[in-house]
Amino acid sequence: METIAINIDDLAKKILDTVGGSGNVLYSNVIQATNCMTRLRLRLIEQNDFMIDALKKIDGVLGVNVDGDEVQVILGAGRATTVTNAVNQILEATNTVKVGEVKIGDAKALHDKIRARNATPVKLFFKKISSIFTPLIPGFIACGLITGIVGLLIKISPALADDPIIKLLIVAGNAVFWGMNLFVGINASKIFGGTPILGGVLAALMTHPALADINFFGAEFVPGRGGVISVIIVAAFATWLEDKLHKIIPEMFDLFLTPLVTVLIAGSAAIFLLQPLGGAVSDAIGAAATTAVQSGGAAVGFILAGVWLPLVMLGIHQAMTPIHVDLIAQYGVTILLPILAMAGAGQVGASIAVYFKTKNKFLKKTIASALPVGMMGVGEPLIYGVTFPLFKPFIGACIGGAVGGAVQATFTVGAATLGISGLPLAATTNNIPVYLCGLVTAYVVGFVATWIIGFDDPSET
Repeated sequence: METIAINIDDLAKKILDTVGGSGNVLYSNVIQATNCMTRLRLRLIEQNDFMIDALKKIDGVLGVNVDGDEVQVILGAGRATTVTNAVNQILEATNTVKVGEVKIGDAKALHDKIRARNATPVKLFFKKISSIFTPLIPGFIACGLITGIVGLLIKISPALADDPIIKLLIVAGNAVFWGMNLFVGINASKIFGGTPILGGVLAALMTHPALADINFFGAEFVPGRGGVISVIIVAAFATWLEDKLHKIIPEMFDLFLTPLVTVLIAGSAAIFLLQPLGGAVSDAIGAAATTAVQSGGAAVGFILAGVWLPLVMLGIHQAMTPIHVDLIAQYGVTILLPILAMAGAGQVGASIAVYFKTKNKFLKKTIASALPVGMMGVGEPLIYGVTFPLFKPFIGACIGGAVGGAVQATFTVGAATLGISGLPLAATTNNIPVYLCGLVTAYVVGFVATWIIGFDDPSET
């Protein structure tokens, strides 16, 4: 499979020339350019099918997805960030026009207005929850891989467990989870519109080990009860409270009275009411997830992995992040992530089948560019660039993922981290051979299912 070298500046210019608007060298059709791990996200005033088709034909573009006013150009991990930076440099150098009171290229107000019009409340809620954890993903990846590698070394040579360096690495691998409640408290308050450090302070209060020494009318407090679920609930309440206090406390006293009253009231509510509530929710989620997988076994794994790709495309998958975090906090691993990761493996197998069956050279190039990152767990380029546009391979990918998920659920494979998938996730699991077996199974079944189902091979023009 032959890959292609891409000039980042040229690619950014081609994308802007395509979406900028007919005859408009200032790219005034572009409202805002941002990115996630794999996509350049362009907010546009206008869009049409011709524009989308032209974007898909640009070398280096792995696929295009349209979500309301947002055109998502799929570029792959790493490249999405560099291309977005190049796009914004071009916009900053050329855009001086304004639409109403909003400057092109820096149109946050217009972006928020359009976003609110097109997004459903459920989708916005899931996106907000996901945004709390997105900044933590690099930490999950780093600490998770450290934990996985150290665990593998100890399995090979148990005597290493007493080595000071290994002990230090164990602490490093656990660092992101040790501070998880604090990080989530800060991020949640920021996302909800409150003062970030107050969210961190309240999370620290709920997690403080000294709580265990306090007996209040016969009731003992449990530090950290409810994990991130409790922290998110408390942060949301504190943000609401802080907003109300800003409106009723005189401005001259606001600086010191508002944070004081927020911490005292929200802290009391957290300890006596919201944390126990969050703990009950957390316990219920953990029990439901583990019971479903352990009792349902292969059938549950088959269903979860089989429907995961459609859920990803609907944006509902974002709700799973706090559940994974909570499961790791309770049990040390999440048994859901290895199952759901098989959906991406099914994509890999299906795309390989398309590669060998298609006669379309551009499609072959797209697959060759997207397969390496797909095997590393970044499946969006394959979803939007290959399987979903052809549709039948998308069904083959779901079948492959479902069978791989059945393998993971049968043996209750768990992962000690999140933020990664595919091959890298193997190092963090509690059963590497079985995880890899499930991964290969998903590859093979996805390939075979797609080969049998077939697809309409697109023409070169």
